[in-house]
Amino acid sequence: MKIRAVIIEDENNSREALKNMLNLYCDNIEIVGEASDLDEGVAIINDKTPELIFLDIELKTGTGFDVLSGLNQHNFDVIFTTAFEQYAIKAIKFSSLDYLLKPIDVEELKESVYKAVAKKNNDLYKNQLEVLIGNIQQQNHKLHKLCLNTSEGVEFINVAEIIYCEANGAYTNFYLTNGNKLLVSKHLKEYESLLNEHHFYRVHNSFLINLYEVKKYVKSDGGYIIMNNDNIVNISRSKKEDFLQIMSNL
Repeated sequence: MKIRAVIIEDENNSREALKNMLNLYCDNIEIVGEASDLDEGVAIINDKTPELIFLDIELKTGTGFDVLSGLNQHNFDVIFTTAFEQYAIKAIKFSSLDYLLKPIDVEELKESVYKAVAKKNNDLYKNQLEVLIGNIQQQNHKLHKLCLNTSEGVEFINVAEIIYCEANGAYTNFYLTNGNKLLVSKHLKEYESLLNEHHFYRVHNSFLINLYEVKKYVKSDGGYIIMNNDNIVNISRSKKEDFLQIMSNL
């Protein structure tokens, strides 16, 4: 059975290129509608009730997020498309949703379509979209909610609930204020780039800490940090001066 899809893209050349790629390489996709602006996008989704939307982030009359905000129901999957690495991309990553950078790579398109078709938990996906919309609507542009992929599913947590993150090979351990520990299947470096605007600091190759959750800095034994959950975090010699300066200005 084919997946019914809609393309919302304001540039005609980009829209035609995506259609051609889908027709050539994704025979499980049926394109049932197209739109070039915000109002058309909302109307075509309400009319065609697609299962998958290819949604350009930057539209001439608004954004792809405005399209989502204009809908009462989110009973579909979304693959975002954009030509820019920007704040919006960070918001999408916070929500663990999929996006494609233009010009779109065929293999990346096929992988994104495969993942969209394989999804079975619509309630989970709706929650991810709601997290995305909520983060985008924050007036101070601070992303407050983070979706973490664990072996058991997706956890939705507030950034302020993270005490620190610890590298664990290709995975990351998250230590939370409620005492829970989550193992997430992404490298620590990715979360460093996501959380660096939220008072998180990489004090060591293995540790990314929430500066608001620091309880004490101990100078002895080469120096180390005690977090609010009483766990000890190592600090690299090269990071001590910066860390103490940041803490004094916090």
